[in-house]
Amino acid sequence: MRIGLKEKIGYGIGDVGFNFYWANISAFLLIFYTDTMGLPAAAVGTMILITKIIDAFTDPAMGAIADRTKSRFGKFRPYLLFAAVPMAAAGVLTYTTPDLGEGGKLIWAYGTYSLMMLMYTILSTPYSALSGVITANSQDRTTLISFRFIAAFTGTTLVNYFTLDMVKWFGHGDDKLGWQLTMAAYGVAAAIMFITVFFTTRERISPPREQKSAVMGDIRDLLDNRPWLVLFALALIIMTTIVMRAGASVYYMKYYVGQADLTGAFLAVYSIALAIGAACTPLMTRFIDKKKLMMLLMAAVGVLSCVMVFVPKDAIWLMFGINTLIGFFLGPKSPLAFSMFADTADYTEWKTGRRATAMTFAAATFSQKLGGAIASAVIAWMLAAMGYVANEAQSGASQLGIVLLLTVIPGAIALIAAFVMRLYTLDDETLARVQTELLARKSKV
Repeated sequence: MRIGLKEKIGYGIGDVGFNFYWANISAFLLIFYTDTMGLPAAAVGTMILITKIIDAFTDPAMGAIADRTKSRFGKFRPYLLFAAVPMAAAGVLTYTTPDLGEGGKLIWAYGTYSLMMLMYTILSTPYSALSGVITANSQDRTTLISFRFIAAFTGTTLVNYFTLDMVKWFGHGDDKLGWQLTMAAYGVAAAIMFITVFFTTRERISPPREQKSAVMGDIRDLLDNRPWLVLFALALIIMTTIVMRAGASVYYMKYYVGQADLTGAFLAVYSIALAIGAACTPLMTRFIDKKKLMMLLMAAVGVLSCVMVFVPKDAIWLMFGINTLIGFFLGPKSPLAFSMFADTADYTEWKTGRRATAMTFAAATFSQKLGGAIASAVIAWMLAAMGYVANEAQSGASQLGIVLLLTVIPGAIALIAAFVMRLYTLDDETLARVQTELLARKSKV
């Protein structure tokens, strides 16, 4: 069954809500901790990475819970209805600066950030898995997920462009209050969007009726699924590139270029390019195999990122131009990867007779969050090592570190991603055979 435009838009709008959180984490959480809460950069980097240990357990646990959920609303949709408000509260707490000493603030950061990411997992794992059960058509999946990431990059654009101004407007000079109220506004808007997903989508694909599998069996199935393993590594590597570029951009414009007022425009134009790239994905996949397309895109991102290191700080138009091209080539990555994750769920069912859609996406989500945490930690540790001092003019070494974090380092990581993609075996021809055989099996039941 082909799905309609209303359902595609309804599903996609959920990722605007998710990016009211994720885009803030990627671009602004680190600088909030260092420049507003006043925490040491190195301590923040360590905190962000250590909290991923919790995700190592909560992501697959949530996947297992969602796969085994039974309700009249389906397996995945109920979580979008009931977890929206707690997510909003966790976001406000994370961006709250308590009246404590440095040690107390750091403990607060550990606790609230962990809570926010737990709530994010409870919402995002079922949401991602939902894309794998709305339709079985591979091209429709790519289109559906492209709608999702067009919405995601729209949310990212809004966050990147308006957040710092919202903080100033709500705070009236008090950034601590400004961040709280900004996240409250985002939380209310996101909750409305999550509930919209609940009311506009349907779950159409179910596991085989006779399926009875333990959680460890689901995990073993994933570890025995080579295409999924490649995507797991790829998601980690590429998310490291994306978050490193987003997080470093704020420092780059403020401390290297010396024009902090251009940060919103710099990130917003980049986000628009990401959205355009995502929108072009279904067209690209009609002519180029997903595997080859991903390799070409990541190679282009790697080369352009490395070229950007040579752009002088006063060449604003050239800086914006190269960054926009990088955004366009990075844009298709997300819809491609998530469409391919849904394909690997089909592959597992074809190979084993068992299907664990949420577990497939939960482990993928963990990979992305780990990649984002690694990126933020590397930024924080490198800033500390180069002598970064918040809200002060930076030394030459510190400025060099900031430039490398936006250019050569993520560029090299993107080139590694292009190489890793060579190991992916589920090309279009193989996938077509898998889905044809699955359809034949189900028609016999």
